[in-house]
Amino acid sequence: MASLTISNLSLPSSLPIQTPRTPSPSSLSILSKSSHSQFYGLNLSYSSTLPIPSSTSHKTSIFAKVNKGQAPPAFTLKDQDGKNVSLSKFKGKPVVVYFYPADETPGCTKQVLKEKEKISLPACAFRDSYEKFKKAGAQVVGISGDDPSSHKAFAKKYRLPFTLLSDEGNKVRKDWGVPADLFGTLPGRQTYVLDKNGVVQLIYNNQFQPEKHIDETLKLLQSL
Repeated sequence: MASLTISNLSLPSSLPIQTPRTPSPSSLSILSKSSHSQFYGLNLSYSSTLPIPSSTSHKTSIFAKVNKGQAPPAFTLKDQDGKNVSLSKFKGKPVVVYFYPADETPGCTKQVLKEKEKISLPACAFRDSYEKFKKAGAQVVGISGDDPSSHKAFAKKYRLPFTLLSDEGNKVRKDWGVPADLFGTLPGRQTYVLDKNGVVQLIYNNQFQPEKHIDETLKLLQSL
């Protein structure tokens, strides 16, 4: 039968006690330096420096927001023919300014049964109601970040009778505070209705049911 023998261990009856020394002011370490101490023969090293978050480590993009009853920031952009168009050009008549993500935006189209073609949903809705807008004395302006040549091809393909403006770099979109769609991954769709004095009278997000919003816009225009 196997046996296990454990030898007697000799333990000191008491551990040596070290009296802590009171550090003098000159021996205090600065926060940015590491400190060392001894405890029963063990060297301990630690740093009292803690990372302090910088106020510039997180940057938040804050854009102005155009509200009802305000005059939006002015702009001058190129249209589909490469000509400069200013917002002030429309003063004296109502204007409908609608922002959309891009020409030929996928996922935001609808089928036109007679023509069997897909058309950008807001563009289609505004196109089909354009004569009503004209009758109400209003101008329609579409804005996206596409260049003028893209707008020209887009307008020609779908026979859009209104002005498309090129906001390359999305500066005007940011100045107006147009919210993004799809958790910020795409530029948003939003429409502003300005009266004859250039003051915003109606704002709506036309991601859904643009036809309904257009009906509301026409009613408003008739009352201006």
